[in-house]
Amino acid sequence: MKKTLLATAIAGAAFASAGAQAATIYNEDGTKLDLYGNIQLAYKDIETRQADGSVESNDELFDNGSTVGFAGEHLITRDLQGYFKAEFEHEADEAKGPGNGLTDGDQAYLGLKGNFGDLRVGSWDSLIDDWIQDPITNNEYFDVTDSSSRIVGKNDLSNREGNKVTFTSPSFSGFRFAVGTQFDGDAEELSEAEFELSDGRDAQVRAKDSSNASFFGGAEYTAGAFSIAAVYDDLNNYDGEYKTTVPGDPASDINGSFDLGKQYGITAQYTVDTLRMALKLERFESDNDLLADTNYYGLGARYGYGMGDIYGAYQYVDVGGDSFTDTLKDGVKHGDWPSERDDESYNEVVLGATYNISDAMYTFVEGALYDRNDDEDDGVAVGAVYLF
Repeated sequence: MKKTLLATAIAGAAFASAGAQAATIYNEDGTKLDLYGNIQLAYKDIETRQADGSVESNDELFDNGSTVGFAGEHLITRDLQGYFKAEFEHEADEAKGPGNGLTDGDQAYLGLKGNFGDLRVGSWDSLIDDWIQDPITNNEYFDVTDSSSRIVGKNDLSNREGNKVTFTSPSFSGFRFAVGTQFDGDAEELSEAEFELSDGRDAQVRAKDSSNASFFGGAEYTAGAFSIAAVYDDLNNYDGEYKTTVPGDPASDINGSFDLGKQYGITAQYTVDTLRMALKLERFESDNDLLADTNYYGLGARYGYGMGDIYGAYQYVDVGGDSFTDTLKDGVKHGDWPSERDDESYNEVVLGATYNISDAMYTFVEGALYDRNDDEDDGVAVGAVYLF
């Protein structure tokens, strides 16, 4: 399950959130502490790129994000509440032995909320993930790709969720907004990322060593069964320096400053009974010559059939695509919609279903086709989840 905090409503599911399963440890004098979690075990078989460049089917029984979490809240005044959440992941498939057990942190934050809104500090999913990407595919294992997959530098996505401060407004007749920053101080450990360019060159990106605060923000409007959200992230914590090399030819080395770019998107959702549909436009806009601009046009749906969900998504990925306005202009005036004439483009499909064994336990099956060379990353997964 991609959202291990289990707080995303799932149409038709008997287990809509972790709160329905959480055990309250303490609840007195305006202070409450809950314990919750899950065990997730699954089997996957995926077409995987090998060290020699070939693609072969690799399978395994694996842990899919088993989690133990604590959530607490305290009434400071009648109109002000303090809260926290801390989640830890563990390897349920190989729990015994050193280095297993609770091996990794997931989300941890604290905050204040009241009539003024919600002010939060800590580590949690990015705003563009929650508001733009998840409505298309927030699945058990397979998702369509997104603009965050284009991020390189600063250990790629390993620090994507940390060091954040976010303010989310209350709802004003269905409208709310969120603004925030991710702060990286100069005491943070410098990191490098390496990747291969499409022309065969190797590239290394080194993060800048000065303190920096990025900016992200979004707005959302809800009217009955319809909602629409837009998010922007400047990604400037990933800026720094780069070096490109041609293997075996040191004279070809090129050095320079590296500006990663920005990501933004808009997603609309509509719900009819237990059917939820979502449409997404998302873009990674590169500010360098190493990475291509990439547009993501996604459509997702989830239907609750009573004993679980059936869901699916289709996404067209246009690598090297123009801005949305230029793409629309070419389509309307010339009938020239996104095509494969520039760089590469892909058609991605993800399908899945869940079946509820009980209020606390369910199974799932998923399959994905990513339209890459040699069917790379295509695969299937089946698994079971127990919530507590």
